[in-house]
Amino acid sequence: MSFLSHLSNFVNEHKDLPLLREGIERTKAELTGWINPNHRHDDPEEKEHDRIREEIRQSHRFTSFAEIRENNTVKWHIDGHDYFWAMSEILDSAQECIFILDWWLSPELYLRRPAADHYEWRLDRLLQRKAQQGVKVYVIVYKEVTQTMSMSSKHTKNALTELHPNITCLRHPDHIGSDSNVEFWSHHEKVVVVDNKRACIGGLDACFGRWDTHSHPLADCHPTDFSRTLFPGQDYNNARVLDFQQVDNYASNQVSLLDTARMPWHDVHMTLIGPVVLDIVQHFVERWNEIKNRKYAKREEVDWLALPHDTDAEPEQSVARHPHRERWHEMGRRFKQKWQGEEYPPDDEDGHSPFGTCRVQVVRSVSDWSHGVLTEDSVQKAYIQLITEAKHFIYIENQFFISNTGSYGPVKNLIAKALVDRILDAAKNGRKFKVIVVIPEVPGFAGNIKDENGIKTIMAAQYRTINRGGHSIYEEIRRAGYEPRDYIRFYHLRTYDRINSPASFIHEMQQNSGVTFHQAQVAQARLWIGDDGYWHQEKVQIRAPEPGAGLDNSGMGLTEKGKETQKTVEAVDMPATTKEAEDIVSKFQNGAPRGDEGVADTVGQHTLMDRTKLADEQWFGSEQEERDSYVSELLYIHSKVMIIDDRRVIMGSANINDRSQKGDGDSEIALVVEDTDEIESAMNGEPYMATRFAATLRRKLFREHLGLIEPQICENGNEPVTSFMRPAPIPNQDEIGSREDSAVVDPLSDRFQALWIGTAQKNRAIFSELFRTVPTNIIQNWEDYKNYVPKVKTGHLATEWDLAMVKSKLSQIHGHLVEAPLEFLIGQKDLVENPDWQGLNPT
Repeated sequence: MSFLSHLSNFVNEHKDLPLLREGIERTKAELTGWINPNHRHDDPEEKEHDRIREEIRQSHRFTSFAEIRENNTVKWHIDGHDYFWAMSEILDSAQECIFILDWWLSPELYLRRPAADHYEWRLDRLLQRKAQQGVKVYVIVYKEVTQTMSMSSKHTKNALTELHPNITCLRHPDHIGSDSNVEFWSHHEKVVVVDNKRACIGGLDACFGRWDTHSHPLADCHPTDFSRTLFPGQDYNNARVLDFQQVDNYASNQVSLLDTARMPWHDVHMTLIGPVVLDIVQHFVERWNEIKNRKYAKREEVDWLALPHDTDAEPEQSVARHPHRERWHEMGRRFKQKWQGEEYPPDDEDGHSPFGTCRVQVVRSVSDWSHGVLTEDSVQKAYIQLITEAKHFIYIENQFFISNTGSYGPVKNLIAKALVDRILDAAKNGRKFKVIVVIPEVPGFAGNIKDENGIKTIMAAQYRTINRGGHSIYEEIRRAGYEPRDYIRFYHLRTYDRINSPASFIHEMQQNSGVTFHQAQVAQARLWIGDDGYWHQEKVQIRAPEPGAGLDNSGMGLTEKGKETQKTVEAVDMPATTKEAEDIVSKFQNGAPRGDEGVADTVGQHTLMDRTKLADEQWFGSEQEERDSYVSELLYIHSKVMIIDDRRVIMGSANINDRSQKGDGDSEIALVVEDTDEIESAMNGEPYMATRFAATLRRKLFREHLGLIEPQICENGNEPVTSFMRPAPIPNQDEIGSREDSAVVDPLSDRFQALWIGTAQKNRAIFSELFRTVPTNIIQNWEDYKNYVPKVKTGHLATEWDLAMVKSKLSQIHGHLVEAPLEFLIGQKDLVENPDWQGLNPT
């Protein structure tokens, strides 16, 4: 008898000891996975299932599990302000079911802002409201490695499931006691589906730190009116300074509002309605049932789910051959769908037809650990094929850019090779061809570049992809005899702001009111919690400003110094009731010696088409205090989008690195969208037919980056709801033909190239002059780094110029685009050529 058989017998003999039984079962599972990693694919029935799935995939473009679906309406949303409003409308429309798949989900996330005006639009309250109406809510979140990640999926699960019995939340994978050896990989999809009819896919997790406007404010300090706060509690964060801490204590704040800039967040997402939603549901149902089978097979309160497709109505669709379809149909909970069969066609939405002009295909990265299937890498195949088929122009926004131009070193995905091949084909044939890539200035991890190995490793891997290490994109193109910058260039995003926290003004408010700023801040947080909210702490941890910020911290509560940061953390009493909280906030605000309605709480909107001038902004403090209040920070790019020839788009959750692209790493999902609605455009000075979805998305992104859009300001109680905030099928406002749109129509024209490159170079020069930003081409090695990095508070001015000169320089910044300093540490050869690169996969 085998050891595993002995374990099984022992378990059966000790059914009355559940904890012992569970421990032994976990041990058995872990041993099973270690002894036979292929144990879900080795018996005849499993092999037959794999054969059928592979046969289905081979019949589809990109070898995806899903076929191309016609007649979908797909809508893009840029940045969290617009997307989360659209998401709130979609969730609120639910009548039967909600499916959510997320890397991180914060139940306390406000989908509409300011929070003071939208109490009922916090995610947990919205889901509870729908559950009380009878809607079944199914949520899958990534179960993180708690030693290295701070998302607290346990809090997510507990907070959601306690709201109502109709809400079920699963966490996966288990890292100990599991038959899958999963130490590094995560579930990375960001998916919402409602009633098998409408869906959301893109780069935005429904979690803290993602909501942001096109203006991307760095400041959120409102001394005389806390109700204008846009980033409540944990939502005010800067991952470059400090990662999220104890997110279950959601009212706390570990970054000081008074002197630390938040890290702004740029992202893109889609809402859609159409037959392709059924394939997105298939992906969710397969994941749900796989987790149910592995972890909750004996838990009756966790449903099995049925696939939504009607194979009687459309027997030719490939899902009819799905190896589990019939069994899941018999045992799984079923929800209505109106794309096929008796319920067809679906009703109009707000007077708009649900049928659209987009051909859409779902692609994904999945494998045995994540999905119980053999490895599928249709995301990478889609990227490579789309690049290969590009005729004129490629635009990429991504959180990472780690790839390979061949079989060189540990990185396996060949997106970089596809780019090199396509560029060299154009170069050899004398054709104009351009690639623009926009990625974060620095990876979004805390610490400085020199001391943090994680940051150094990712940056080095990106430089090895772009311009050094022997086989980078630039080196391969130069080796062929061409100048790479004629074909491909790289950029980042950065912005500035002014924090409205004049120390003298706030000190006077504290003296007059007898209430400290942080007591008022915590009291406002108590109002966000509400009387129906659950809070388990009597004190809230608030980060105080750095020494030298000019504020008197005395009387703010208990203090302690963290060795890592040497910043003060204050424990502030949480008011027991909302009435007490209201009194505290009101008392502090009434302590103002004068109203500051004329003082802007943020001035970053001057990078866009603001009607006022930075030089005219008022300030209630000294000139030195105003000068000290200016800050700059990188604008973190989290998008995962590529636009080809203004005609085709791939967008989803997948980064450009091996984690996302190989298929057997992180699980991912994306959509390839090809609109059939053509619009008149231009390419290289010639008339050109673009498609509406791709061209309008690319143009709006370019306009935001160049500052050719109006600021997005969230005023209390009277913000207009624009078309960009509404979900599909309500179309985005047509901005084609405007002066700003005309400036970015032709991405190959000399006029546009001069505008784009000139703006990026000028913005970079100004930020370098004022803030001595890093990375920079001035720094060639670590000795240069040591001598260059300024000894100032993080993100603050590093120049001796007076306030007038600072404002004059800042007023010349347009948009957020900055040139990527690709010569940074170029002389530090060991950064990209050390022996570790022979065996280390940095992704």
